[in-house]
Amino acid sequence: AAVLRVEGGLSRQAMSSWRSRFPLRGCVRPLGSRRTCRWEPRPAACKGHEKLDMLMYPVESIRNFSIIAHVDHGKSTLADRLLEITGTIAKTDRNKQVLDKLQVERERGITVKAQSASIFYNHEGVNYLLNLIDTPGHVDFSYEVSRSLSACQGVILVVDANEGIQAQTVANFYLAFEAQLAIIPVINKIDLKNADPERVEKQIEKLFDIPTEECVRISAKQGTNVEKVLQKVIEKIPPPQCNTADPLKALVFDSTFDHYRGVIANIALFGGEIEKGHKIVSAHTKKRYEVNEVGILTPNEQPTHKLYAGQVGYLIAGMKEVTEAQIGDTLFLYKQPVEPLPGFKSAKPMVFAGMYPVDQTEYNNLKSALERLTLNDSSVTVHRDSSLALGAGWRLGFLGLLHMEVFNQRLEQEYNMSVILTAPTVPYKAILSSAKLIKEYGKAEITIINPAQFPDKLSVSEYLEPTVLGTIVTPHEYIGKIIALCQDRRAVQKDMLYIDERRVMLKYLFPLNEIVVDFYDALKSLSSGYASFDYEDAGYQAADLIKMDILLNGNPVEELSTIIHNDKAYATGKFLCERLKDAIPRQLFEIAIQAAIGKKIIARETLKAYRKNVVAKCYGGDITRRMKLLKRQAEGKKLMRKIGNVEVPRDAFIRVLKRQTDK
Repeated sequence: AAVLRVEGGLSRQAMSSWRSRFPLRGCVRPLGSRRTCRWEPRPAACKGHEKLDMLMYPVESIRNFSIIAHVDHGKSTLADRLLEITGTIAKTDRNKQVLDKLQVERERGITVKAQSASIFYNHEGVNYLLNLIDTPGHVDFSYEVSRSLSACQGVILVVDANEGIQAQTVANFYLAFEAQLAIIPVINKIDLKNADPERVEKQIEKLFDIPTEECVRISAKQGTNVEKVLQKVIEKIPPPQCNTADPLKALVFDSTFDHYRGVIANIALFGGEIEKGHKIVSAHTKKRYEVNEVGILTPNEQPTHKLYAGQVGYLIAGMKEVTEAQIGDTLFLYKQPVEPLPGFKSAKPMVFAGMYPVDQTEYNNLKSALERLTLNDSSVTVHRDSSLALGAGWRLGFLGLLHMEVFNQRLEQEYNMSVILTAPTVPYKAILSSAKLIKEYGKAEITIINPAQFPDKLSVSEYLEPTVLGTIVTPHEYIGKIIALCQDRRAVQKDMLYIDERRVMLKYLFPLNEIVVDFYDALKSLSSGYASFDYEDAGYQAADLIKMDILLNGNPVEELSTIIHNDKAYATGKFLCERLKDAIPRQLFEIAIQAAIGKKIIARETLKAYRKNVVAKCYGGDITRRMKLLKRQAEGKKLMRKIGNVEVPRDAFIRVLKRQTDK
C-alpha cells in the first residue's frame, strides 16, 4: 500500500478515525513540522515485524561464540563489522559499539555488560545461525565473561597488533581453555602504523601454544579480512551438543527488568523447544509461568514462533518480581521436570562498601532501584546495614573498584538515585580462640566485612587477609620501578617471564587491601600507561591486622573505624586526622582528633576553638589583669568541653569517607 500523507494538524480523534478507515498495522509519524503527518501501513510480510521460523536452523548449522580480549583491543568494533557483513544492521558511519547500549559504556568507552546478538550467514550454500556474545575486557567484569562462555562452544581471542598480549588476554585465554572451548586467535588493528603482527603471532605461539598459521590478521575498523573470521567460526567451532526431541531445558544466563513487561530473561536452550503459551517452571523458585513471547536478539528483540535446542534468545513470561529470574536458573516445561543445569559459580566479592541514601526518605526508592540493578548485575552482593551517622543502608560487595564506580554511575543514570558510598574495605577472617565466641558464632573461623565486627586480639589466635595472584605485563624498561612499587605494597614475587625481547610478564602475590584503591593508577603512571594488570583470587594468608579507631575528644566514631595492617597504621591514622581537621567545623571549645589502636594514641590533630578577644579592652596597665582575663576564659572553655558534644555533620562524613584523596 502507498504511504498516505495527511497535511495539516491531526487531533487524536482524527488519528483514530484514520485508523478505523485504514485498518492496517502501522504508525503515524510526524514529517518535519508538527502540522504534517503520515500514516505508514506495514504489510504483513514486512521484514523485522514478521515472526521468524527458527526451524530453518537445525542444531548442526548453529554456532555459539564469544569475543574475548584485553580492554580496548577492538572486541566491540569487530562485533559491529560482523553485524554489518551479515546484513544484521545497516552499514552507516554511526555504527560505533552498537552492542554497548548502556550510557555508562558510551561515556567511558568500555564494555561493562556482555551483550548477545544472533546473525544469519550463508556459507557455501548453507544458512547458518551464529549467536555472538560481546564481552567486557576489564578484570572487574570477568564474571560476565565466565557466564558468557557457559552459553558458547568457541571463542574469538582478539589481540592488538600494536600492543600485543596483555594481562587480561592471558586471563581470558585460560578461562576459555579451562572451559574446553575452540579458540580462534585474531590479530586486530593491522592498519596501524606501528602494528607488528609477526611479533604478536610469536607471542601467541609461545604463551598459548597456538601455531602462527592459525592466526587471522584483520582490521576491524576498516573491515579488512573480517569475512575470513566468519568462515573460521563455521569451520572450527563445533555445533552445540543437544537435541530438539529432549524435554525442554533452558539456562537463564542474563536478565533485565522492563517496567511494562516485567523480567526479560536471556536463555540458552540445551534441549527441547519453547513457544508462546507453554507452561514453564523455574527450578530455583518452583513457580509456574505462561510464556508470553520468545525471540532472538538481532541485536534488538525480534519475536519468533519458537526457539529450538541449541539456540540463544530471550523469553518474557510475566515474571513481575525481580527476585524471580535468578541468573543460572533452569527453566523446564510443567509436568516434565529435568535435572537442573549446574548454573554459575556465585561471584566472590573482592571489595565491600557501605551504601546509604543521601536522604533517608529515599530509602524505599533506593531499595527498589538496587533490586532491579542487581537483577541485571548479579555479581553484586547486598546485605542490610545501618549506621548512627548515615542511617539505614546496605553493605555491598563488588568485584573491584571500577565495578563499584560503574554500579554507582548506573544507579544515578538509570534510576536517578544519588547515594553516599563509604570507603571500600576487603573481607578479612579471624580464627577464634575464645570458647565463648566460638559458641556465639557457631564456628571457629569468621569473616569480617565491617570494622565494627572486628574481634579483640585476646580472643583470636590469628587474623587472615585476602590475597590475589597479580599478573603484570610491561615493557622491560619499566621493570625496576614496578618491582619497587610491588615491594612497597607488601607483594611477594612468584614468577618473571620474558614474552619476547621487549615485554615481560611478572607474577606477584598481593594482599588485596594493598591493590584495591590506587595500585592500578600508580602502575599506569609509572609505566607511562603501557603496563597492564590482572588478578585472580589466591585465598587467605595470616597477617598482623589491627583495628584503628578515630576519637573526637576521647569518644570513638564508629563509622570512621578501619582495619589495616600494623605497618601502615601510623601513616593512615595521620592522614585521617588531617582530613577530619579540615572537614569538621570549629566549635567554641577545642576538639582533639586522635587515631588510636586500643588504648594507644598514634596520631593527633587539634582543632582550635573559636574565642572572643577578651583582652581587647585592656589598653596597657598591669600584665596580671591581662592574665586573669585569659585564665577565666580558659576555664570556661574547659567546662564547655566537658559538657559539649562533638557531632560530626553529615557532609563532613562524606568528605572524609570519599576514597579520592584531594591532596
